[in-house]
Amino acid sequence: MARKQTAQLEIEEPERRREPARTPRRERASGPGVWRGRVRRVLVWAGAAASAAGILAGAYLIDEFLANDARFALPRGGLEIKGLAHAPRAGVEAVFARDFGRSIYRIPLAERRASLLRIDWVKDASILRQWPNRVAVRIVERTPVAFLVAPGGGAPALIDSEGVVLSLPPRANLDLPALTGLTREQTREDRRERVSNAMELLRTAGPWAGRISEIDAGDASNIKLTFLEQGRAYRLWMGNRNYRARLDNFLKFRREINRRLPYATIFDLRLDDRITVPAEGNQAPAAGPAPAETKAKTGRRRAR
Repeated sequence: MARKQTAQLEIEEPERRREPARTPRRERASGPGVWRGRVRRVLVWAGAAASAAGILAGAYLIDEFLANDARFALPRGGLEIKGLAHAPRAGVEAVFARDFGRSIYRIPLAERRASLLRIDWVKDASILRQWPNRVAVRIVERTPVAFLVAPGGGAPALIDSEGVVLSLPPRANLDLPALTGLTREQTREDRRERVSNAMELLRTAGPWAGRISEIDAGDASNIKLTFLEQGRAYRLWMGNRNYRARLDNFLKFRREINRRLPYATIFDLRLDDRITVPAEGNQAPAAGPAPAETKAKTGRRRAR
């Protein structure tokens, strides 16, 4: 007999959805404590605003006091200028012409410094207020390295290593070479490059630098100089390198050159192993009268 199988059916009840717990609404705060907090915050903000207004008012009063009080007015003798050697003092004082008689507090220092830097001799400048009524000006001047010989006989001037053209001071004891090949119309960068080439030549010339009276830096590939030796002036084409060696070589054979070419004054030293004599400027002098004619004239003079 077949055994009856009984199946047990277990029926589980579905889980009930858990609804999120509702947070209770925040009850609107009320009461005397809350009002006291609000009043405190209002008072803090009002105090801060009053303090800011007081600070602004105080700053305005101080600003008006410094700007208008007669005790801070700059007198004519209140401008102290140091560092001047060649720069015109009148030009520096003219920068502050509008400031005499009014408070030093009103002086725009950055603007006045910019005006000072526009003076050719002034390389750097600083301005300091000295209370109650003085102004100290410190000038750093430019250093000239050569006389600038302008083409066409322009006004004489000086030039510094940065290519800045400097007006010639009325009284100056300067022992500097003359520099040609530069003009005021060139850009400052162009002049600076040419001056740098000329100064490099002087640095490497060593003991011969003192005999160089003029440098033509117009052609960067061939610097030309005027060299003084025993009362004669030689025009030397130096190229753009090996200046000292080329000068040494020229002076080594100078006497022999003078003996063979007594009329020559221009020499090309651009090749390290030789000295050439260009035709330019080295023409032989015109031939003198024939010897017989000379004797005849002499004879007539003696006859007299």
